[in-house]
Amino acid sequence: MQRRLRPGFWPTAITLAALSILLGLGAWQLLRLEWKTALIAEIQARGAAAPLALPAEISGPALDYTPVRLRGVFLHGKERHVAARTHKGKIGLHIVTPLRLDDGRTVLVNRGWVPLAKQDPAARPAGQLDGDVMVEGLIRKGGWGGSALFRPANQPEENIWLWMDLAAMAGSVSLERAETRVYVAAGPAPNPGGYPIGGQTRLKFANNHLQYAITWFALAAILLAIYILHLCRPPKDKRHDSL
Repeated sequence: MQRRLRPGFWPTAITLAALSILLGLGAWQLLRLEWKTALIAEIQARGAAAPLALPAEISGPALDYTPVRLRGVFLHGKERHVAARTHKGKIGLHIVTPLRLDDGRTVLVNRGWVPLAKQDPAARPAGQLDGDVMVEGLIRKGGWGGSALFRPANQPEENIWLWMDLAAMAGSVSLERAETRVYVAAGPAPNPGGYPIGGQTRLKFANNHLQYAITWFALAAILLAIYILHLCRPPKDKRHDSL
């Protein structure tokens, strides 16, 4: 049967508009892939560097994930609890304890995960290190990383924190000379008694932008194929029309 192209204005206009959107989304995901790949490489290289002392001047995001070595005294009576944290599929919380540094500053240290049964410090006395201690970990920036619309409310009066509001956490226990621009996530070195379990910061990140780009380009190809099939449809049988 003879086929002939039968383009129409609206099918063509709608198809071209949809194709431009799909191809644009695919190209955008390729740009995101390049950005994310470079960011992951930078963070992993930064995290593998030798630990430094906590800088006196802290500004900008360039210090995020920088390894540091701190010396000071833990203020265990002022520890904060970050709720709803998992470790190997189990629900628990993170223990955030102020560390009074030798230079007089106080920095919050996320010492790691404990199960709910170990929330009370009395349930993990061996891990409540006294005197001068050395802590190695990664500098992390605090704050809420998502949309403010979905930001949960912390409960300072109950010592229940769902995100790291550093200024509020320091203020809730009246810390002096508190560093509220960053905190330190402790490394994987084991604590006496096994808790808290440090090393909770991940240096491996998902990078799915290539799959997203392929998906958008595939949808564009499918749409183009449907449009071509529509153009090449056979003409109506005039004998049918006369019946």
